[in-house]
Amino acid sequence: MSARRKARKRAIDILFGADVRETSLADALESARAVASAEPERASSWPYAQQIVEGILAHLPEIDSAIRAASTSWPLERMPAVDRAVLRLGAWELLHNNEVPPAVAISESVELVQELSTEASGGFVHGVLRTIGENTGTGEALPRQ
Repeated sequence: MSARRKARKRAIDILFGADVRETSLADALESARAVASAEPERASSWPYAQQIVEGILAHLPEIDSAIRAASTSWPLERMPAVDRAVLRLGAWELLHNNEVPPAVAISESVELVQELSTEASGGFVHGVLRTIGENTGTGEALPRQ
């Protein structure tokens, strides 16, 4: 598994944990930072995981707004917590990380949600992120499912 994939999973753990524990994302990030400093064997995945969570924290209202606009079937608050975490990660990569091609951001998110959530979540996450990607006007061909 690549360092970026591990970082995405770590970021999802932080996002999901904050959501289900009903703690602030900033507090969850600080806790994860403390754990990361005690685990040098996992150091390769920490910088990007931290970048993801800090980016989501900085742009959460915009990210959630994009998800709400793209999801015609489920309100953000009613989505499973894992799906919500993966959507926030994917939306952040689409909207705020030019280093990740949109097709990669969508594919990675779909693969992660298929691994971590329900069978139907892959198609749902794909559709929402594809709509967000199309609305950003990247001009890149986005993957179809």
